[in-house]
Amino acid sequence: MSPSKGVMFYGPPGCGKTLLAKAIANECQANFISIKGPELLPMWFGESEANVREIFDKARGSAPCVLFFDELDSVATQRGNSVGDAGGAADRVLNQLLTEMDGMNAKKIVFIIGATNRPDIIDPALLRPGRLDQLIYIPLPDVESRHQIFRACLRKSPVAKDVDLNALAKYTQGFSGADITEICQRACKYAIRENIEKDMEKERRQKENPEAMEEDEVDEVAEIKAAHFEESMRYARRSVSDADIRKYQAFAQTLQQSRGFGSEF
Repeated sequence: MSPSKGVMFYGPPGCGKTLLAKAIANECQANFISIKGPELLPMWFGESEANVREIFDKARGSAPCVLFFDELDSVATQRGNSVGDAGGAADRVLNQLLTEMDGMNAKKIVFIIGATNRPDIIDPALLRPGRLDQLIYIPLPDVESRHQIFRACLRKSPVAKDVDLNALAKYTQGFSGADITEICQRACKYAIRENIEKDMEKERRQKENPEAMEEDEVDEVAEIKAAHFEESMRYARRSVSDADIRKYQAFAQTLQQSRGFGSEF
């Protein structure tokens, strides 16, 4: 029996679908080729299909290989519904994509992973058995995952001892990995800005009183403190609403009931 040719990751944006695909390729010691759906839609007639053929030829030449299609909903919507699509370019790309997947040689180990934030508009032909027939829901991170994301984002940054990552992880319920990354980046900017303001104040005092220069003064490292995270959290916003989450959960539940699989990763 032939193994599955690929899987489809679906779920809210910013939850690490691309990172997970890279981790799979790394774990399997396979080459990794990443393509964004819109890249397959050039303006010239006929180039779209040629791009798809070229990508699959490259993947077969790099076998074993994980071929990752991000934002697949941009080219794999249900055919015939491409309103305003010049010449049906998206439909042609999808047809070529299906042809290439059906023509994959079992001797060439190429595993296909698709990712989408809109699983409800994907053409059913792409999800039938023998193609991307395994659908996996990538949900928002839980509290332990959020704690690990904070640690990963701050691993190369000087963090003060008063920062409680466990508390931050609990406080960011409903935030995606991308949202948490933005919180960390903003807190880092606040720390740098504070350090710059301190240096400017020090220079101003030295110019006013050059004889009172402090000896053996060591420049402090700009640590990210709890106050910086408090300020960052004031402007933090969730990119995924509760209504969006309910839609994904309902789709996952419906899929599991109809196919018997498709639960959370």
